Amino acid sequence: MNGNRIMTAITCLSAACMLVLATAPAPLAQDAQETVEHEAGFYYTIQKGDTLWDLSDHFFDSPWLWPELWQENDQIPNPHRIYPGERVRLYQKKGSDTFSLAPPEQKNQVEEASAETEVSDETAGETPLFFLFPAIDKVGFVTKDEIVPLATIFDIKDNQRLVDTGDRVFMSYGEEDADKLQLGSQYTIYRRLLPNNDKRWSREYGFQYLIVGKVEIVERKPDYVSGQVVASYRPISKDDFILPYVRRSPKIPISQSPEGMDGEVILSEEHAELIGDYTVAFIDKGSEDNIVPGQQYSIYHQQTGTHDGEKVLFSPMDYARFIVLHTEKYVSTVLLTQTNQPVSPGAHFRTPVH
Repeated sequence: MNGNRIMTAITCLSAACMLVLATAPAPLAQDAQETVEHEAGFYYTIQKGDTLWDLSDHFFDSPWLWPELWQENDQIPNPHRIYPGERVRLYQKKGSDTFSLAPPEQKNQVEEASAETEVSDETAGETPLFFLFPAIDKVGFVTKDEIVPLATIFDIKDNQRLVDTGDRVFMSYGEEDADKLQLGSQYTIYRRLLPNNDKRWSREYGFQYLIVGKVEIVERKPDYVSGQVVASYRPISKDDFILPYVRRSPKIPISQSPEGMDGEVILSEEHAELIGDYTVAFIDKGSEDNIVPGQQYSIYHQQTGTHDGEKVLFSPMDYARFIVLHTEKYVSTVLLTQTNQPVSPGAHFRTPVH
């Protein structure tokens, strides 16, 4: 864990959300404002009795790396005084992308133990190790289940082509949904996609739902409502749909991946042919397959060859890794956190081999 590598990690983690969004084919509204503050990465919540010495030993296999762990957590003024409920940011060891899923064991023989304080109600009972992804509200999904919109954008003030925060949109709705569109309430703007115009794809996986922004209802008329865009993640256009806004937690507890999992990456959220670090993608496994947010998986390649005239299947070689962000019944949304080479749709993934 040297200085150059840590600086690289900081750059990559703080840019994660920007890279996820920057793959859109058209310019994004508010990139400069939103991406500067975003930060994604693995975090650990301090437990009673923890020290930086112990955490360094547990997560990086060497207690002597604690000064570097402290250096990258400058919110801690005294490395010998850490308190339950505080968060420390973790980085991966060089040559390894594996984090321990179990909290570190409590050690009695520690030269300088952390101060003992009560754990606040906010942190009590939470999983100590988690992945922080503030852009979670912008992440879409794929599902076979029919999603019926509350309203549809039928017009945009001044016929603007690129809708930004603060702009006005007009939405039509069915009579049965009139009471569900409340003044002052916020709603998610989304778009339904059939990624490759292949009806067989929709029969197998369903439709892709792309989250494009948020809108607040500011005026009601007898047959339509108008709203002010409060967030624009991607270009918003006529015929986009409206659903109630439900905030997801950006803190994703790390979960144990089940043994023997094997599946396929089916497409990236922005339909890129090659997928790299901090790209959102979809896999062909979901809650029906015991996939849950916070699990991590490896993407692998398995080469075949011939030996003495016989076909030989070589051992799998891992070259990328992702974490699960959201699950539907048959398809899950994931974030690629490390790629040693580009990933293409159709690539296979498996439970990490430790």
